[in-house]
Amino acid sequence: MKLYDCAVAPNPRRARMFIAEKGLDIPRVEIDILGGENLKDSFLAINPRGLLPVLELEDGTRFDEAMAICRYLEELHPEPPLLGTTPVERAQIECMQRKMEFEGMIATSEVFRNKLDNDSFAYRSLPGVPSPAIPGLVERGTKTLERFFHWLEKYLEDGNPFIMGDRFTMVDITAVCAVDFAKWVDITIPKGNRNSLRWYDEVSARPSASA
Repeated sequence: MKLYDCAVAPNPRRARMFIAEKGLDIPRVEIDILGGENLKDSFLAINPRGLLPVLELEDGTRFDEAMAICRYLEELHPEPPLLGTTPVERAQIECMQRKMEFEGMIATSEVFRNKLDNDSFAYRSLPGVPSPAIPGLVERGTKTLERFFHWLEKYLEDGNPFIMGDRFTMVDITAVCAVDFAKWVDITIPKGNRNSLRWYDEVSARPSASA
């Protein structure tokens, strides 16, 4: 088993954090997204979509979505549980994880990939596809991030240490990756969001956050 990875990219980081929280040691193959290595034939032979991360099993089976990778590893290594232990918990975590992903990760990606001053991605507004910047997506992504930070604060207002309560889950992984990704476009947790800032400091201090 090996993980095709990119150290600076936020989506592969989600898989790395999950792997670290599980205490697993999976060999990594670094792919340079900023340099366009993911769009070269050598990597497209591995994932024709040109996206990361990709988990490759010993028999050649590959998963090219972060959540698919995490679900597979959770099945093999259920402790500690990061995706829930009951049908209700699993559904709740899936629901909240998607909110963190769409309103945090994807919204930031819209801003980052479509800023006209971003030379590295001037013709890569869509992941894995040559496409010119779409300036209107910057405004939409920025507005969506405002909503993301508003709801993050609401989810944490009951004083629980983590978004889903007392236990660290995949929701926290996706959310902290989204917050750090937003820094790339100079958007941060609002200073008045005390619950979010407290949560961010605690989650960022976990060893997996630097994986």
